[in-house]
Amino acid sequence: MRNIYFDHAATTPVHPRVLEKMLPYFSEHFGNPNSPHAFGRRAACAVDEARDAVAACIGAKPSEIYFTSGGTEADNWALRGAAHALADRGRHLIVSAVEHPAVLSVAAELEREGFEVTRAPVDAYGAVDLAALQRAIRPDTVFIGVMAANNEVGTLQPVKEVAALAAARGIAFFTDAVQAAGAMKLDVKELGADMLSLSGHKFYGPKGVGVLYVRSGFRLARLVAGGHQERGMRGGTTNVPGVVGLAEALRLAQETLEENAAHAAALRDRFVSRVRREIPFVEYNGHPERRLPGNANFSFRYIGGESLLFNLDLAGIAASGGSACSSGSPEPSHVLLAMGVPEGLARSSIRFSFGRGNTAEEVDCAVDRLKEIVVRLRALSPLFPKDLKNEVFPQEA
Repeated sequence: MRNIYFDHAATTPVHPRVLEKMLPYFSEHFGNPNSPHAFGRRAACAVDEARDAVAACIGAKPSEIYFTSGGTEADNWALRGAAHALADRGRHLIVSAVEHPAVLSVAAELEREGFEVTRAPVDAYGAVDLAALQRAIRPDTVFIGVMAANNEVGTLQPVKEVAALAAARGIAFFTDAVQAAGAMKLDVKELGADMLSLSGHKFYGPKGVGVLYVRSGFRLARLVAGGHQERGMRGGTTNVPGVVGLAEALRLAQETLEENAAHAAALRDRFVSRVRREIPFVEYNGHPERRLPGNANFSFRYIGGESLLFNLDLAGIAASGGSACSSGSPEPSHVLLAMGVPEGLARSSIRFSFGRGNTAEEVDCAVDRLKEIVVRLRALSPLFPKDLKNEVFPQEA
């Protein structure tokens, strides 16, 4: 049985050219970039080149790029660093209700520290309600955070409009672009972001390395104390192979953006069309058009999401119940609940995400296996209405 990977929103395989670029910095050029000798200088040069490349990809200056251990650290740093740096101006923060846990968890911690946080509502598609967000702004609001694209349902957020609202009031604006990178063009000036986060493993780069863009002149408190790395703002020995790989992965992703997006969208549309046509009692979550090209999120009525995921795995299909960082949580998706999806339906949601290595044949094979699993689980489900069961499963009538 062939295994099929439809979980690219959780992580992606490292691109062969990225791995090739990284390998010398594990062995031949292993120096610490802060060491004052030839080995260190070679490593430092590689980090500088990576910083230049990342900046060029997102329309920033190299001095505005800070390397982190990943998207979670970058998100933490943006929210906590801005909150503490701007606390003398105000202690009110706004984030959308569908942000990644890396943002929402920090927001909850800051509330316990005495900050006030408003979670801006979203519409039925998961897009932030601009009118409600504008009403939430107060004289003491110092931070607004809205992700570029939702990691669970794929909905693209009105980032430019939110940035304009923030700029008009002198409020710091941050966007988590972890899911968007590699799927859409990112230009920090066009977006109007004061801060933006990236994570290498979402666009065929290595795990354990990310980026926080911070606009020149913006005040941000340090998150990790230590040495003088990252211009004294983020202590810790630089992950040289990681930053080299991230930069190469981002460059390749931008170079092949249109091609990869078109490929993923074609597979997604094929998958969505067949599921909606051939499997009854399903709901397609997220915006039907303004969404990431490789994302398809469905709720399957009368089936528990955990049972469905378990059986998909047994059938060789890798998918996800939502955010990979929330896997194992007994709670239904906070994103779907914020969209107004009933709790029972939210618990039955599955995210399929397609990437550069997937094929149409894999899509058809996965849908065929999915249909068999759904039929089998619904036949066993006590949630499935008896009158419908006799109609859908006549052999049991």
